[in-house]
Amino acid sequence: MLLDRYLSRIEFDSYEDFKENYRVNFPENFNFGFDIVDEWAKQEPEKKALVWCNDHNEEHTFTFKDISLLSNRAANYFRSIGIQKGDVVMMILRRRWEYWICAVALHKLGAIIIPSTLQLTKKDIVYRGNAAQVKSIVCINDDFVIGQVEQAMPDIPTLQTKTVVGAPREGWHFFEQQIAGQSETFERPTGEAATRWNDIMLVYFTSGTEGMPKMIQHNFAHPLGHIVTAKYWQRVQENKLHMSVSDSGWAKFGWGKIYGQWICGAVIFAYDMDKFVPAKLLEKMAKYKLTTFCAPPTMYRFMLLENVARYDLSSIQHYATAGEPLNAEVNMKWQRLTGHNIYQGFGQTEGSVLLADFQWDDIKIGSSGKPSPLYDIRLLDADGKEVGTGEEGCICVMDVKNNPPTGLFTGYYHNPEMTKEKLLGDYYNTCDMAWRDSEGYYWFVGRNDDVIKCSGYRIGPFEVESAL
Repeated sequence: MLLDRYLSRIEFDSYEDFKENYRVNFPENFNFGFDIVDEWAKQEPEKKALVWCNDHNEEHTFTFKDISLLSNRAANYFRSIGIQKGDVVMMILRRRWEYWICAVALHKLGAIIIPSTLQLTKKDIVYRGNAAQVKSIVCINDDFVIGQVEQAMPDIPTLQTKTVVGAPREGWHFFEQQIAGQSETFERPTGEAATRWNDIMLVYFTSGTEGMPKMIQHNFAHPLGHIVTAKYWQRVQENKLHMSVSDSGWAKFGWGKIYGQWICGAVIFAYDMDKFVPAKLLEKMAKYKLTTFCAPPTMYRFMLLENVARYDLSSIQHYATAGEPLNAEVNMKWQRLTGHNIYQGFGQTEGSVLLADFQWDDIKIGSSGKPSPLYDIRLLDADGKEVGTGEEGCICVMDVKNNPPTGLFTGYYHNPEMTKEKLLGDYYNTCDMAWRDSEGYYWFVGRNDDVIKCSGYRIGPFEVESAL
């Protein structure tokens, strides 16, 4: 077990005990690649880490030893093409198994990764490439994606190399071929090349109400913020399969498909579907005997249009959802069919789970649950004053300047002015509205700005206007 290295206590008697006494501890040089992946590989080399499949009868199972050695090869490859600590690498990999190898490798190097969605066009890639000063791109061998990247490259002066996974492509480095010739040994960097917990590890682009998407930066301690996400909300179990449905380009991937789950020793199940087909997803859930499962409410709604009773989901002990509100009807139907409620969580790209249905209290269908112990959550009005029970207010994280929570973003990349405005005051305002009932449950109301949430994705008005 690795959890006891980072938590003062693991088990709690009540939500109040959890909220009061949960503490995360970590060394100055914490690095997910070395301290989690490599440590599991040393302790239990044959411990399963990842079970991956797609719609083309491909299947791969990776142990932590496999991930450790392959990520060492990949780190040596990335170093050979000039990537070093602080360099920015964009990854457009959908759910390809190579994502996990590349991410761990780049964490070991101290590079900054930008997970990106397949939906990006040339314009999007150019904007992101220049805003973040991207040095290298890794992407899947997809005609549309390759085409958009190749069109964008001449307009991104900092971009030096491009790597493709899955199959060779003319003019591109082929990842599988390149790492085959690299050493399986990669020594942990020292001195200036070593990472510290407060170095930038990860940047997500996310939409706001003004201008183009903003760059949300997370540090190397961010994965530890997802212990609450994985263990206490998703309730993953060591050596058991957990599935979160998400493309690697979205923050939900970090919530459910790598960090907290591997810290807890769970096995990640990844289904790299060409497109979402409810019946196919249900088939995979039954075939692989998952133990825990998380998906957006939209996917539950579509799966309910199928004959769910046809599929043997008896192995699944816990269901979770996030990304948008879950209506009561969906939860009640799912409970009737499976015997399990769907446990809601609320959060943002900017952090780990903020509110959730935790195990100690009965859930209230339609509620977003109670605050994570990592965050001092208050509901504030437009004047920054706390509202009373039953009154609507903005969900705010308090004391972010003097006591920054583990897991919360540390600023806006290359934008110190916005960082100062949002994070160096008394609190961080999520711009999401909710009200709190007399028992401490929070009820999500909606955004207090013009951001649209579609299937869990944030879309700003500027992007809508640009598309029109």
